[in-house]
Amino acid sequence: MSENLKVEARDGVLEVTLDRPKANAIDAATSRAMGRVFADFRDDPDLRVAIVTGGGARFFSAGWDLKAAAEGEAIESDYGVGGFAGLTELFDLDKPVIAAVNGYAAGGGFELALACDMVVAAEHAQFFLPEVTVGIIPDSGGVLRLPRRLPPALASEMLMTGRRMPAGEAKSWGLVNAVVPADEVMPRARALAADIVAAAPLAVAAVKEVLRATEGLPLREAYGLLRSGKLPIYASVLASEDAEEGPRAFAEKRDPVWKGR
Repeated sequence: MSENLKVEARDGVLEVTLDRPKANAIDAATSRAMGRVFADFRDDPDLRVAIVTGGGARFFSAGWDLKAAAEGEAIESDYGVGGFAGLTELFDLDKPVIAAVNGYAAGGGFELALACDMVVAAEHAQFFLPEVTVGIIPDSGGVLRLPRRLPPALASEMLMTGRRMPAGEAKSWGLVNAVVPADEVMPRARALAADIVAAAPLAVAAVKEVLRATEGLPLREAYGLLRSGKLPIYASVLASEDAEEGPRAFAEKRDPVWKGR
């Protein structure tokens, strides 16, 4: 475990805090440590949801550590399991991750937030991709994910100029789920995580599987894939004990007891 990460698990929720003052920038070693954390989260049956946040009040993460780059760390460094920040290329993760954006999400920090399933942002948070201003491009997901989340012209503006988007504007475009005062970011993220934990675990995993598999497909093709039997988690949900338990619990007016199978 890296000294730059604080990791805590309770009630099925893993909380990961990136704590590298002053800007929570991510060098290759920190990225590899984050990859190990998220891979362990993926493989731990007792963990249902992860929350990732930054230490301090100003930065969620400034992204790639430019100081490390200036000292010789290569752009193409081995960032470990899951790619940069451990999450941007962890494509086999079927559990949700919530970004609790407590401040600036810049460059790779914004890419980390884009790789999450949901985002809770502080009122003072800002999102931006300044890579072109330092001679590179945001190739840890920014140039790929942002145009799928914003209108093309707006995504191009942010990618090609480094324009900053305040939290309120990000919410208006659907990039974030909620904008709250700074001291409410983690409580809101934890409440969101608790709602997910209360749902059927296999069904939540199936939703993420279907969303990932059908992203960008025309509706007819997406239906075809859904009904093809090629999505294993979705197929298992249909024949699961939880699929029987949910209606039974509803009829009996009690909370369901999920087994995840």
